[in-house]
Amino acid sequence: YRALLRSILYQQLAGAAAGAIERRFKGLYRGRYPTAAALLATSEETLRAAGLSRQKQAAMRAVAEAFASGELSNRRLARMPDADVVEAVTKVHGIGEWTAHMLLMFSLERPDVLPVGDYGVRKGAAVLYGLADLPKPKQLEAMAECWRPYRSVASWYLWRVLELQHRAD
Repeated sequence: YRALLRSILYQQLAGAAAGAIERRFKGLYRGRYPTAAALLATSEETLRAAGLSRQKQAAMRAVAEAFASGELSNRRLARMPDADVVEAVTKVHGIGEWTAHMLLMFSLERPDVLPVGDYGVRKGAAVLYGLADLPKPKQLEAMAECWRPYRSVASWYLWRVLELQHRAD
């Protein structure tokens, strides 16, 4: 639950700006992420004053509703196979495949996730293999087949390739 809320907070924002909004948001709830019920009880104006756009509010409320209704639960998500997690969370407004993959990798600690839609992973693969263009998702899946069952680890290395390239530039 918290990982999904945090993902929404950080979507399409620079890290510093997102961090400031996250601090104000959590400040509304004694420095923590709110329960689903507490979030749903918070007024739009209060959330707006903390820096949440209408889109982010709608997505966060959709996550809170899914957890409050029992449609999603931390325990059930932890027990689901990867594909089922992706299917379950992407049914929620504001949650896409990229967010589902990040949830699997970083919150649920799944070792074999390949976020084919992630720019950094695609760019890292292009740099590593000397490709002129970013690999398409299907091409990346084929390239990554030999990395099973540790494609999450391979993704971390691809992000690192980019980081090292930027330092060298």
